Amino acid sequence: MEPAKTITCVECGGTAHLLSQRPVDDPFEPGDTVAYTCEDCNHRLDLVLDEDEEVGEFAGQ
Repeated sequence: MEPAKTITCVECGGTAHLLSQRPVDDPFEPGDTVAYTCEDCNHRLDLVLDEDEEVGEFAGQ
Protein backbone atom coordinates (compact mmCIF):
# COMPACT_ATOMS: atom_id res chain seq x y z
CA MET A 1 0.00 0.00 0.00
CA GLU A 2 1.37 3.38 -0.99
CA PRO A 3 -0.19 6.58 0.44
CA ALA A 4 -0.84 9.53 -1.84
CA LYS A 5 2.14 11.88 -2.23
CA THR A 6 -0.13 14.91 -1.79
CA ILE A 7 -3.56 15.52 -0.27
CA THR A 8 -5.78 18.57 0.24
CA CYS A 9 -5.25 20.33 3.57
CA VAL A 10 -8.38 20.32 5.73
CA GLU A 11 -7.39 23.64 7.30
CA CYS A 12 -6.84 25.87 4.28
CA GLY A 13 -7.48 23.81 1.14
CA GLY A 14 -3.81 23.98 0.11
CA THR A 15 -1.60 21.08 -0.94
CA ALA A 16 -0.16 18.92 1.83
CA HIS A 17 2.88 16.76 1.05
CA LEU A 18 3.72 13.36 2.48
CA LEU A 19 6.44 13.46 5.16
CA SER A 20 6.45 9.77 6.14
CA GLN A 21 8.84 7.42 4.38
CA ARG A 22 9.35 3.66 4.57
CA PRO A 23 12.05 1.39 3.13
CA VAL A 24 11.15 -0.32 -0.14
CA ASP A 25 11.26 -3.74 1.56
CA ASP A 26 8.91 -2.58 4.38
CA PRO A 27 5.88 -0.92 2.74
CA PHE A 28 3.04 0.89 4.51
CA GLU A 29 0.19 -1.29 5.77
CA PRO A 30 -3.36 -0.61 6.98
CA GLY A 31 -3.26 0.90 10.46
CA ASP A 32 0.03 2.75 9.88
CA THR A 33 0.04 6.48 10.61
CA VAL A 34 1.39 8.81 7.93
CA ALA A 35 2.18 12.51 8.30
CA TYR A 36 1.64 15.32 5.80
CA THR A 37 2.48 19.03 6.01
CA CYS A 38 0.72 21.80 4.11
CA GLU A 39 2.83 24.03 1.90
CA ASP A 40 0.50 26.99 2.46
CA CYS A 41 -0.35 27.03 6.20
CA ASN A 42 2.33 24.60 7.51
CA HIS A 43 -0.41 22.59 9.26
CA ARG A 44 0.62 19.00 10.05
CA LEU A 45 -1.91 16.28 9.24
CA ASP A 46 -1.54 12.78 10.75
CA LEU A 47 -3.68 10.14 9.05
CA VAL A 48 -4.17 6.44 9.74
CA LEU A 49 -4.14 4.32 6.59
CA ASP A 50 -7.40 2.44 6.19
CA GLU A 51 -7.89 -1.01 4.66
CA ASP A 52 -10.49 0.53 2.34
CA GLU A 53 -7.97 2.73 0.53
CA GLU A 54 -8.32 2.70 -3.22
CA VAL A 55 -5.54 3.71 -5.62
CA GLY A 56 -3.85 6.29 -3.40
CA GLU A 57 -7.07 7.94 -2.23
CA PHE A 58 -7.97 8.08 1.44
CA ALA A 59 -11.24 6.37 2.32
CA GLY A 60 -14.02 8.85 2.94
CA GLN A 61 -12.34 11.66 1.01
